[in-house]
Amino acid sequence: MKKYFAIFMLIILFAGCGGGIDTANLSPEEYFNYAFELYSDEDYELAVKEFQNLLLQFPGNVITDDAQFYLAMTYFQREEFLLSAYEFSKLIRDIPASTFVPEAQYMLAESYYQLSPVYPLDQAYSKKAIDEFQAFIDFFPANAKVEEAEGKIKEMNEKLAEKEYESAYIYERMDYYNAAIMYYENVTETYHDTKYAPTALYHKIKLLVFRERFSEAINDISRYLSKYIDGKEAEELRELQAELLNGNV
Repeated sequence: MKKYFAIFMLIILFAGCGGGIDTANLSPEEYFNYAFELYSDEDYELAVKEFQNLLLQFPGNVITDDAQFYLAMTYFQREEFLLSAYEFSKLIRDIPASTFVPEAQYMLAESYYQLSPVYPLDQAYSKKAIDEFQAFIDFFPANAKVEEAEGKIKEMNEKLAEKEYESAYIYERMDYYNAAIMYYENVTETYHDTKYAPTALYHKIKLLVFRERFSEAINDISRYLSKYIDGKEAEELRELQAELLNGNV
C-alpha cells in the first residue's frame, strides 16, 4: 500500500466519530486514510461505501488504484467472491501500471478458488481459478506467491480429474463403454499429472480388452508402462501385454 500520512486532527476526528465523518472537505489522501481505517477495523459494510464514493469522487487520482484494490479486498473479506473477482479484474484492466496488479491478479485467482465447490458439482469456477493462477505465474514468475499458486493449480486439477474419473466410472457401470473409454482417456491426457491418470488408463485398457479392441489395448499398455513403470497395475499389465501379443486373450 502507498504510504499516506493523515494529519493529526483527522486522526482525532476518526477517534471521535463512531458513526462515520463528513467527508466532503477531505483531500483524496485523507479520504483514503479514513476508508482504510474502516477496512482495518473490519467495518466492511461502511468501507465498501466509502471506497466506492472515493472512486466516484476522485477518478484518475493517485489514490485510485489503492481505493480500487481495497474495495476488492473488502468484498473478499466479506466472502462476496464474485464481487471481489470483478473489482480485482477491473483494477488489472483499467490501471495496468499499478503496483497492485500482481497482488490483484493473485487475489482474482484466489476469489475463484474460494468459489470452487466439491468435485461432484459444476467446476466452472475451478477452471477459472486455474486460468487466473496460471496467468499470475506467467506474468509474474519471480513473485513469492508463485509456489502457492502452483500448489492451488494442482489441487484444482486433482478435483477436475476426480470429477472426470467418476463420470467415466458411472458410464462404465451403466454399460456405456464408449463414453467410459472417452472419459478415462480424457483423465489420462488432460490430467496426466494427477493421481487419477494411471488408474484411468488402466480402466480404459481393461475396457478395450473387454470390447476386443486388442491393438488399442496393446498400445495403451505400452503407454502405461512407459509413463508409470512403478504403477500399482504395472505387473498385471505386463502379463496382459504378453497374453495379447501371444494371442491368448
